[in-house]
Amino acid sequence: MAEDVLFEIGAEEIPAGAMPGILAQLKSLTETKLQEHHLKYEVIRTMGTPRRITLMVDGAADMSEELSERHKGPSAAIAYDADGNPTKAAIGFARGKGLDVADLVVEDGYIYAETKTAGVKAMDIFTQILPELIHGLSFPKSMHWGDLDDKFIRPVRWILALLGTAVIPVEFAGVRSSNFSRGHRFLGERGVLVQHPADYIKNLEDNFVIVDQDKRRDMISKQLHDLADSKNATIVWDDDLLEEVLYLVEYPTALCGTFDESYLALPDAAVITPMKDHQRYFPLVSKDGKLLPMFLTVRNGDSHSLDVVTAGNERVLRARLDDAKFFFNEDRKKALADRSEGLKKIVFQEGLGNLADKTERLLALGAEFGEACGLGEDAMVELERATVLAKTDLTTGMVTEFTELQGIIGKEYALLDGESGEVAEAIFEQYLPRFAGDILPETPAGKVLSIIDKVDNIVATFSRGLIPTGSQDPYALRRQTIGVLNILSNSAWNVSLEPLWRQDLTLLGVPEAKHDEIVGQLNNFFALRLKNIYLDHEVPHNVIELVLSNPTVTVTQADGLVKAIMAHRIDENVELVQAYTRMYNLVKNESYKAVDDLLFSDEAEKALFKEAVLAYENSQTALENKDYDKVVAIPETLVPAINKFFEDVMVMVDDEAVKANRLQLVRLAYESMAVIGDVSTLK
Repeated sequence: MAEDVLFEIGAEEIPAGAMPGILAQLKSLTETKLQEHHLKYEVIRTMGTPRRITLMVDGAADMSEELSERHKGPSAAIAYDADGNPTKAAIGFARGKGLDVADLVVEDGYIYAETKTAGVKAMDIFTQILPELIHGLSFPKSMHWGDLDDKFIRPVRWILALLGTAVIPVEFAGVRSSNFSRGHRFLGERGVLVQHPADYIKNLEDNFVIVDQDKRRDMISKQLHDLADSKNATIVWDDDLLEEVLYLVEYPTALCGTFDESYLALPDAAVITPMKDHQRYFPLVSKDGKLLPMFLTVRNGDSHSLDVVTAGNERVLRARLDDAKFFFNEDRKKALADRSEGLKKIVFQEGLGNLADKTERLLALGAEFGEACGLGEDAMVELERATVLAKTDLTTGMVTEFTELQGIIGKEYALLDGESGEVAEAIFEQYLPRFAGDILPETPAGKVLSIIDKVDNIVATFSRGLIPTGSQDPYALRRQTIGVLNILSNSAWNVSLEPLWRQDLTLLGVPEAKHDEIVGQLNNFFALRLKNIYLDHEVPHNVIELVLSNPTVTVTQADGLVKAIMAHRIDENVELVQAYTRMYNLVKNESYKAVDDLLFSDEAEKALFKEAVLAYENSQTALENKDYDKVVAIPETLVPAINKFFEDVMVMVDDEAVKANRLQLVRLAYESMAVIGDVSTLK
């Protein structure tokens, strides 16, 4: 008979950010363990609050499945002697499988043993795997407490483990399992009896714990929106903030607080950041988008004495806003343009100077790369001014106190200083994208500044030999690289990054002898990130390898070629791949110089030459015009002439001049594929 299983680990308050990962781990580990033990079940659910991690297995079978296995042994000739008597080989094989030698069977000249493993009781299985689940969870940081050797993300205070109505014996860190949970820390009972897993959710709800995070999320969202509507306001919504608040409360009750309108004289970001990032509050704006002197938050409890809780939150926020007001007033005594000297006091990276040095590099990089990207005269002026001011907000008290405001407060201060909107926007855009799914820079100056800033960070770090390995990436170089690639892809600038890398290495004072090595490392690093981007978009691996096999391909070209190949699917054209592979094998080490048509002796040579010249010219023109569909379509037009050439013409003849000329012809014909990539990747 199937039974439900309940497993709850009660602990001190667990960091909110860690909870989604823990619940996902727990579900995955449980699925794996039950599969290994061949125990059937209906559904696995995981739930969590700040003080508990819960696993529920609905409809677990009472026994694991009986296993029948067939094991192949030695050959019959070895297992039995001439008289048919079992040898030591047969006897040992049978003993190893727990069988009598008489139980062995002979088939196809080999002996076989058929074994059956009886099912195991669910209670015995869960008694074994539940401690394994606890030990199998991994955390960013684990804790020891008391004099115990066991460690967990936070000290464990109770364990609830039930199979139906029976307690599953589990012990961890000196805590033994029982059929008791705990309610809300202040509102619920210390001991909540759970007689059956089916009672668990309601019993906890009666004790002010909404254990199901999905229900809790819906409650929070509804309460917040209802409150906002009652104030005729709109929430500055943030899904990540909601997810964090979700795991900070067990029984949510939303409330609305206010603050003095005088704080609205500050830049919106200086008000919103303390609210969201420091206090976990939701700001409110009017219907026309203006910030209101109100905020929403969620308490961990009921509505009792809600006015007292509201006043406490208002008092805490007032202190944060007073800090912001003080820093703002102090910062405004000096314009951004007058803060450049302060950059000399801020170290960029060990051994690589300060932010003033970095600014000088960015100015040089921007002058070259901006021109390569085709920026107009006005945009180049905006880029230069934005670059001069780019890092100056790092010297302000506001950014020192609220680091999340870098770039944001720079934009606000630039506007207050009378800088143009384009310059101010570029100062903000230099840090975009800040995370996966973030917005990308939109202004030409902002795009270039963002690229050169990230490239300088990456190249400087590589020059110190600090290339990310495994999961270690302390300087977030992978994220910055993906950001560069996404900006280039979005802008459609057909520019190579290699000149930018080499210029930066020179500006950093890296010996020229090391440039090629580091550029190779950078090329591989960027190519791998681009490959991952395409894989995320479900581009076939061989298509990615084909396009990225061209060492000179730009991001824009790669995007266009990938799209065109996916439309034409030349990777699935067997005849085309065979024809060009045959050519590749002949000329992979040849570089094209010239073809002498006077050495032709066969009509197939002449025909291929004529079509190859036309194809080469057309493919180059199409590439320059960004007509990637045409680039991809051209190689197929040569296939009949290529096949006819190989049918009628011997390439590797004794006459060296003729042989060399025919190899050059093959190389010319192959160029229409080489412009796309290395055909060998399609094998």
